[in-house]
Amino acid sequence: MFSKETYVQRRAQLKAKMGSGVLLFLGNDDCGLNYAGNTFRYRQDSTFLYYFGLSFAGLSAIIDIDADKEIIFGDELTIDDIIWMGTQPSLSEKSQRVGVSHTMPSSEIVNYLHQCIQNRKTVHYLPPYRAEHKLKLMDWLGVPPMHQEACSKFIRAVVSQRNYKSAEEIAEIERACNVTADMHIEAMKVLRPGMMEYEVVAAMEAVAARHNCQTSFATIATINGQTLHNHYHGNQVKGGDLFLIDAGAETEMGYAGDMSSTIPADKTFTTRQREMYELQNAMHFRAVEALRPGINYMDVYDMAAIEMVEGMKGLGLMKGNAEDAVREGAHALFFPHGLGHMMGLDVHDMENLGEIWVGYDGKPKSTQFGRRSQRLALPLQPGFVLTVEPGIYFIPELIDQWHNENRFADFINYEKVETYKDFGGIRNEEDYLITESGARLLGKKIPLTPEEVEAIR
Repeated sequence: MFSKETYVQRRAQLKAKMGSGVLLFLGNDDCGLNYAGNTFRYRQDSTFLYYFGLSFAGLSAIIDIDADKEIIFGDELTIDDIIWMGTQPSLSEKSQRVGVSHTMPSSEIVNYLHQCIQNRKTVHYLPPYRAEHKLKLMDWLGVPPMHQEACSKFIRAVVSQRNYKSAEEIAEIERACNVTADMHIEAMKVLRPGMMEYEVVAAMEAVAARHNCQTSFATIATINGQTLHNHYHGNQVKGGDLFLIDAGAETEMGYAGDMSSTIPADKTFTTRQREMYELQNAMHFRAVEALRPGINYMDVYDMAAIEMVEGMKGLGLMKGNAEDAVREGAHALFFPHGLGHMMGLDVHDMENLGEIWVGYDGKPKSTQFGRRSQRLALPLQPGFVLTVEPGIYFIPELIDQWHNENRFADFINYEKVETYKDFGGIRNEEDYLITESGARLLGKKIPLTPEEVEAIR
């Protein structure tokens, strides 16, 4: 964890933004995988980590702004806990590490909240994303899950802090990015025709483990890159395949890296693979060149999409005016997702608080297919950490649907597109910090151009 002063300052800033009321923080509990004693890997709630820094199950916290109190609720270990889990600092010792002097048993939170309500204090909470969170809010506040409405002012106050990464956060994110880069480089070195996808995953995740890191999300490593979030690893890699990887490391403090790479199963790209790979590179470089304070990230998305349409026209797959094609949404046949997202304590930073607040500052999102998946549409500011990840995909089912509907026939050459239905997908992704003058790549550079990838193969 960071120094005690970091957490004290974060909470002070939050209290100043909120002004009054009671702020409720729900920490995460252990969760059984297939029975209570066999749990999933524990991960603390990210907002709890941000303000209280303690990665222990069974904690919750209250900031009572009106009473000028900060309280962490939890239970001391019993002898049975110690036998199975070993000794730990006491609840008071844990809390003092992050500058909180008041602690209470878990069972006391109900009484505390009820007294707050009786005293006409407003209790604010963030959107619950776990079933136990919803049950606790129902038990503690008497609010059924269907009526649990998180406080938008609380959400916006948290977002306005967590969006801007401090120097110590950037250093921790960069550590995650360095390990993430090593994971991808290892995959580029080991991948060979005849391997199973899970063998490549094992090699990558071993790199994370050697650096005392977990993965920041479920690893994508597949010969079927046209499926955007493909978590199946049971295919055998064949000569001529493209192998798409999307994977990241998470540090012990919870900060994430997130990178993608696309590798030929053979030592070199085929001519067709190289043409499409270079087009995806052009999209990527166009987006990276545009990164600077003040530019809206949706405008950067448009730049990358227009770059793709122009390249597709050169390959005979699209036609017409590129700006018109992107405005109408024809590009999304090949680029059906967003350009990137914020990153920090969550790989999609603060996604549990809602994209409408994190990426749009409360403004409505587009409903257009493809564009509606853009998670970030704000003017970029120094301190933002984000991903750049344009992609090109040939999804047979989507191609069939659009072709049958004759959708965007003025822009799409379906006769040529049909010949690419077996192509798969390409995505390359890097992580960037927005600086005062532009942007800086975070982490080691992984091979990106065809020449760089082939050199390591």
